[in-house]
Amino acid sequence: MTPLSTASFAPARTTGLRSLFAAALLTAAGWAQALELKPFTAEALAAAQQAGQPVAVHFHAEWCPTCKLQEKSLQQLKTESGLDMTVLVADYDKEKELKKAMRVRSQSTLVVFRGTQEKARLGGDTAADKIRAALKAAL
Repeated sequence: MTPLSTASFAPARTTGLRSLFAAALLTAAGWAQALELKPFTAEALAAAQQAGQPVAVHFHAEWCPTCKLQEKSLQQLKTESGLDMTVLVADYDKEKELKKAMRVRSQSTLVVFRGTQEKARLGGDTAADKIRAALKAAL
């Protein structure tokens, strides 16, 4: 019987490591390509718009049942890859100047931008597919 050399296992081990590394990169890329929900700040909106990034503002009120359903849909969309953008959640009752500047007249409004250009607007839609389509308009 001939002794086995560890060199004969090197290609298999290298291929295995490459496969593992590739899988890790794909997983990390999937995490990086995710919808992120954050509280609204004027600074976060300005930074995203100045960088030309896709960003959305969701006008949300704690007392609004439609807003809560929209929030549930947005939470579901966080797990999808390909929605690489931030949704800034603005308090409808407190962000009076922002509402005026964006011409928002009711809670449960989602305004989607690519940079400073408005790409979509939804009012009262709670279905994840409609929200997804609006968000993708900025990608």
